[in-house]
Amino acid sequence: MKGKILIIEDDQDMCDMLSFGLSRRGYSVSTFTSGREGLQAVQTTQTDVVLTDIHLPDKNGLEICNSIATDYPSIPVIIMTAFGSMDTAISAIRAGAYDFVTKPVDMDMLTLSLDRAVRYRNLQETVQKLRDEVKHPQHFDDLIGNSPAMEELFSKLSRIADSEASLLITGESGSGKELTTRAVHINSRRKDKPLITINCAALPSQLLESEFFGYKKGAFTDAKDHRKGLFLEADGGTLFLDEVGEIPLDLQPKLLRALEERCVRPVGGVTEYPFDIRIIAATNRDLESAVDDGLFREDLYYRLNVIKIEMPPLRSRGADILMLAGKFIEHFAKRQDKAITGLSDATAEKLLEYSWPGNVRELRNAIEHAVALTHFDRLMPEDLPEKIRLFRKNYILLGSDDPMELISMEEMERRYIMHVLKTTGGNRTLTARILQMDRKTLYRKLQLYEAQ
Repeated sequence: MKGKILIIEDDQDMCDMLSFGLSRRGYSVSTFTSGREGLQAVQTTQTDVVLTDIHLPDKNGLEICNSIATDYPSIPVIIMTAFGSMDTAISAIRAGAYDFVTKPVDMDMLTLSLDRAVRYRNLQETVQKLRDEVKHPQHFDDLIGNSPAMEELFSKLSRIADSEASLLITGESGSGKELTTRAVHINSRRKDKPLITINCAALPSQLLESEFFGYKKGAFTDAKDHRKGLFLEADGGTLFLDEVGEIPLDLQPKLLRALEERCVRPVGGVTEYPFDIRIIAATNRDLESAVDDGLFREDLYYRLNVIKIEMPPLRSRGADILMLAGKFIEHFAKRQDKAITGLSDATAEKLLEYSWPGNVRELRNAIEHAVALTHFDRLMPEDLPEKIRLFRKNYILLGSDDPMELISMEEMERRYIMHVLKTTGGNRTLTARILQMDRKTLYRKLQLYEAQ
């Protein structure tokens, strides 16, 4: 495949002709007959080049070009026009267009322009990756997001990935603790050694001890052979103790001793075996409260909590929700062999409004559900699980600590606009859509707020 081309053209016959011709030339093509739908698709799907008509029923092609140049500067836009005047060309370039072509379209000339645009797009991505590597030298490909909360997480992971200190990852269920563990391991000096995971909540105390430390033949009824145990299997690498807060109290002293002495004695054995591993533990429980309640040993807590990482809940990550949704749509649409290009505006609003108690895991399941049910090329609100579809957010007075505070309508509007802008990760185009406000009006209000 030479690249993914998104066409915005209100003439369906022209869409079909361009799609057929470019597909035969090796491009992956998606078409939209309105500017609004096309811009939404740019936001939620991977696109290499946008090819748009200059005259559309709902938007001007130059406005579309300007929107993409502002919010997605690495995506080149080629404008089609039936009027190839110098004034049109100048207007297109000023709006941020990469190139423009005249109708009737010469497919050979268009292909040449698209080839150049795709090469430009690839170059832009390479430059951005190099910049990101300077900013974040490690690779955290499985962790998706550019919200302030995720930028802070990436920054901390970059600093601690190569450390040998024990790491405690806390956060709500489904927030990405296991993915973070994998990212830390891959970016550590132990990356060529095993990453072994055990769910501490899945086994009773006796079996958990055998899993940790191994056992000798005949140590108990079913011990028909020797077993090394996970501490020794992970030697040289990383041992991930998932749900560490669920380790039974009677096993905690044995775990503490192993961590302090860096050696284990298999169940039923007398010989101790040294190990060299990094410990990463994760929990969705408040371990400090568990310590206060006598349910978790304080000395073990401090042994595990040398470095602490708190995973941000999905509801605090704003536009990361749509970024993740786009990735999940791409994954499940491919698996189910469906041509789904993204989300409708109304669906995007539903996803941003929902509170996501199950975090990224719940979002992934919701998108899989929607992809399976939809009959459209974009996910609609009716495709979502009922609890998300019917969710109604309880809004409070934004930015106020005093529920009785009296403020003007203008101040209430300002607070709400800034709240939506923060939720969308600063994406002004999406903010305007959610607010059902013209982009120029939004820009004017934001300039006014900045001047105050």
